[in-house]
Amino acid sequence: MKSQIEKISTEGMENKMFEKLSHEAERILEERFGEDCIISLATSNNNIPYVRNVNAFYEHGAFYVLTYALSDKMKQIAENPIVAISGEWFSAHGKGIDLGWFGKDGNKAIAAKMRSVFARWIDNGHCD
Repeated sequence: MKSQIEKISTEGMENKMFEKLSHEAERILEERFGEDCIISLATSNNNIPYVRNVNAFYEHGAFYVLTYALSDKMKQIAENPIVAISGEWFSAHGKGIDLGWFGKDGNKAIAAKMRSVFARWIDNGHCD
C-alpha cells in the first residue's frame, strides 16, 4: 500500500479568490488550518457527488492530504480534478492534484512537513 500526497489547489480555477487573498486572510487560513485539521473533501464520479472527511493542513494557497493511492477519492480526482472543500467556517473549490508517492524524492520537503503535522497518527499502520 503506497500513500499518495494530494494537493488541493486553486491553480487554473476561474475563481480568483486566492489571487486576491490579503495578507491578513492568508495569515488566518494558515493559523486555523496550518496544522492537522479535519476538512470535508467533495469529489464526483458520473455526476454523483461524494463527500468525506480527511485530515489536511493548509500551506501557501493549498490544502494537503495524505491518502491511499488506490482510494476512490484518488480515482475520482483522476477522472475529474475539480473538488470542493469545507472546514469549520470556510469553504472553497479548487483542483485536486496527485503529487505522487509520499516517499519519492520530489516529495521530501512536503513529506517532512506531513510527518511533523500528522505526527500523532502518521505511523499508526494506516500509511506506509
